[in-house]
Amino acid sequence: MFNFEKLEVWQLARKLVKEIYLITIRFPDEEKFGLVNQLRRAAVSVASNLAEGGSRNTNKDQAHFTQMAYSSLMEVANQLILSHDLGYIDHPLLNDITKQIKELALKLSALRKTQLARKS
Repeated sequence: MFNFEKLEVWQLARKLVKEIYLITIRFPDEEKFGLVNQLRRAAVSVASNLAEGGSRNTNKDQAHFTQMAYSSLMEVANQLILSHDLGYIDHPLLNDITKQIKELALKLSALRKTQLARKS
């Protein structure tokens, strides 16, 4: 097991990736290279940045990648709102996934704060 796999935030990000893939399967074919691709890439980026940050030696570097994961998560949130606006996902689904995103966002913020507070 790699160190990043032990992180609760990585486990939540991994779950989010699966959710995004399942949601975007139902998007129209013309969005395959648009929102589908962007949503999937942004979701994968959350987990990938956490994995990459876990391999860094300094707390400052780790915090940088945690911030990148947070930024990608906000990208996912924005794209889901746009997907709702376009009628690709309904309001209850948007609410459910937004709850997951908010939980992960809070945990990412807490992790970053802890990383920056630690002595290298």
